[in-house]
Amino acid sequence: MPVTPEQAQWFADAFDKLVANVDQAILGKRHVLKLVLTAMLSDGHVLLEDVPGTGKTVLAKALANTIEGTHSRVQFTPDLLPSDVTGVTIWDQAESRFVFHPGPIFASVVLADEINRASPKTQSALLEVMEEGVVTVDGEGHSVGRPFMVIATQNPVEQAGTYSLPEAQLDRFLIKTSLGYPDHATAVELLMDSGNRARAAKITPIIASDVIATMAALTSEVHADPSIMDYVSHLATATRNDKDAALGVSMRGALALARAVRTWAIAAGRTFVTPDDVTDLAVPVLAHRIMVDPEAEFAGVTGEQIVERALATVAPPASRAA
Repeated sequence: MPVTPEQAQWFADAFDKLVANVDQAILGKRHVLKLVLTAMLSDGHVLLEDVPGTGKTVLAKALANTIEGTHSRVQFTPDLLPSDVTGVTIWDQAESRFVFHPGPIFASVVLADEINRASPKTQSALLEVMEEGVVTVDGEGHSVGRPFMVIATQNPVEQAGTYSLPEAQLDRFLIKTSLGYPDHATAVELLMDSGNRARAAKITPIIASDVIATMAALTSEVHADPSIMDYVSHLATATRNDKDAALGVSMRGALALARAVRTWAIAAGRTFVTPDDVTDLAVPVLAHRIMVDPEAEFAGVTGEQIVERALATVAPPASRAA
């Protein structure tokens, strides 16, 4: 059933309230907060590539508190085992059976801190749960429930002892973005409030977790004209044909953009997607999925530049498809 204008307005109002509530803990980053919430409501995950001390943990806690959900933090290290993330079955002598003990992945918002420090084996333990929302241990599936989102972080400065995320895992993240440092005015405001060491803890719930699931279901009903999907497909093809791309945007990436633009549109109070929604989200959704040719990367070419070139060469639709 198509989204009604009343439903779109309700969604937009709720979305704005969510952003404003989290913004009390993460000051001056409303655009990034909108991207993170878009990922959550699109059943996606977020990769934050940021230097230490920019508020990544505070963001995850504040978001979990806002939606009346649970939060967990996993510090990824080289000796971390897959079972340390997903959980393990332990023999219960009293009951004479194996009992599953859930790991920290069973939470509404999971912060996977410095994910590239863990071994590839541990990184891959996240693949199934990020894609399907299910953890399989000893042949038995365990659902993590909804809402569920992984916010993974990478430190772009220190690379010693790290394992780069493989393309297959990067493709699992709907959006890659960065909090970055605050502007001067926001930095002064934070310094004036330096005695408040638990900003996220003071964030109170304003919406129930089951309402988030309702909002997420509503996004799939937002109208997207075939001309918009044609535009998304041509953008993905343009990245694959770019001379500096060793690997362009996959079909999973194009599908991710198609989901995200619907959420972005209804968050603005609209019942339909526009070409501007695609251009707004193309870089954060597509750039990290592109594998740049090594010689071009050495020359300074980035995935962001390849997406921007695609946006410049592929004309957006001027009218609806016939």
